[in-house]
Amino acid sequence: MAKTGKPSSDIDADLVRKLARLLEETGLSEIEFGKEDWHIRVAKGASVSAVAPGAPAAAPDVVTTQLDGAAAAIADAAALASHPGAVTSPMVGVAHRSKDAGSAPFVTEGDAVREGDTLLLIEAMKVFNPIHAPRSGKVVRILVENGTPVEFGETLLVIE
Repeated sequence: MAKTGKPSSDIDADLVRKLARLLEETGLSEIEFGKEDWHIRVAKGASVSAVAPGAPAAAPDVVTTQLDGAAAAIADAAALASHPGAVTSPMVGVAHRSKDAGSAPFVTEGDAVREGDTLLLIEAMKVFNPIHAPRSGKVVRILVENGTPVEFGETLLVIE
């Protein structure tokens, strides 16, 4: 970690991994953590930064490293978000791909759907809100797992 007054390139790799896993588990886009004279911010967009307080962005106290595979995943998600068949979340909540734990998913990749079919549920404040197909087509990509948090505007799946 970068410390005040002494440039360092040492990164606590375990902390970075823990924060990256926490991002995935919670569906957050970034997380920041710090103690006394250092802070670390991990964002889904690209990099991990460790900065000493008061250090300018270009100072030698700043250490940046790329998360393994994160850039490719982000680029893929960005491309899918602009796809004309992208189905996005209308709310913040938890995605459920089936009506209950013992049931089959509403849809799987490769399934043909009709406009109005239920694709998944989003649970928000103990209410299960169905997400319906905005058009007929084939489900080509599902981007959420059962039980994962989703944000407003996040791409859930793609229909072609």
